[in-house]
Amino acid sequence: MTQPRPAQGLRSSVARFDDAVDRLFAPLRGNRAADWMFYAASEGADYSKAWHAISAMMAVVSPARRRDSVRLATMLAIESIVVNGIIKRLTDRERPPELADRAYEVRRPRTKSFPSGHASSAALTAVLLSDAVPRLRPLWVGLAAVVGASRIHNRMHHGSDVLAGAALGTAFGLAARKVWPLR
Repeated sequence: MTQPRPAQGLRSSVARFDDAVDRLFAPLRGNRAADWMFYAASEGADYSKAWHAISAMMAVVSPARRRDSVRLATMLAIESIVVNGIIKRLTDRERPPELADRAYEVRRPRTKSFPSGHASSAALTAVLLSDAVPRLRPLWVGLAAVVGASRIHNRMHHGSDVLAGAALGTAFGLAARKVWPLR
């Protein structure tokens, strides 16, 4: 009997992980409240709309936070170029099959599945907003988690795509802290 090559073993482990995560979400699909929440999270985070809105509001409400807002908007642009413009082009991972019965129509990107850009931008935003408004850290992290979960629930991404996206976004946020500290 031949041993599986390391790449095959990794692919097999990732596939088992993705299947297990998808099975966790299966009972939630078709639940009106869950469908609506995950739809709203996916749509709000599409093109980082929600993150830019929060950033702009922060700058308007507190002019002292304008620098925080500029940092977040700039880093979201850089993150999007790297994740969506470079990394996704280097991978060849297909998105999960579409749900036959979808309660809400979510825009299905034409790009490849790996990594999740929604999860990446959400994690980046959670790190940078936690710097700007530390007392709201649980809110920022919770929003990022819901956005990531929405991509699995809506079958736009595999669980491993979301995990990789969240790790990338966190890394971008931590790098921004070092390169562009707030004060």
